[in-house]
Amino acid sequence: MIATRLAIPDVLLLEPQVFGDARGFFFESFNQAQFDQAVGRPVAFVQDNHSRSARHVLRGLHYQIRQPQGKLVRVVQGSVFDVAVDLRRGSATFGQWVGAELTADNKRQLWVPEGFGHGFVVTSESAEFLYKTTNYYAPQHERCIRWDDPDLAIAWPLDGAQPLLSAKDQAGAAFAQAETY
Repeated sequence: MIATRLAIPDVLLLEPQVFGDARGFFFESFNQAQFDQAVGRPVAFVQDNHSRSARHVLRGLHYQIRQPQGKLVRVVQGSVFDVAVDLRRGSATFGQWVGAELTADNKRQLWVPEGFGHGFVVTSESAEFLYKTTNYYAPQHERCIRWDDPDLAIAWPLDGAQPLLSAKDQAGAAFAQAETY
């Protein structure tokens, strides 16, 4: 596995070693020891989630203000543009974002640590998205920041299309008013 620190160094892009031939491919999608070494600390996951979304569905920017979740995310069908926003007030990168293209073909994963908002937009006809979390889903603590907040200025690859949003995501808070860590 190759682990690359992005512009926000706590966010990691992980690329597995893929073995392939005419029969197909094999790769180790998760190895606890290698992951902990890449992150620089032990990380325990407690929940796995799987979603399917259509083109231009945008989910996010989500986080839990209590019971924060670190997320290890990947795509097993299709492609997404995945985003992490630093919500840690004491951080040098507070209010900054990083993004990466995750596809079934590139098999990349993104580590989004606790203290970050997370979202993605589907860039293929559909996408299946898997993620491991370090804490359980707690809807009473879930928060959402607007995907199009001008202070964040995330460059979503929508090619002029309007994203498809849930009611929760349509009602997201402005970054300036959002609860942060």
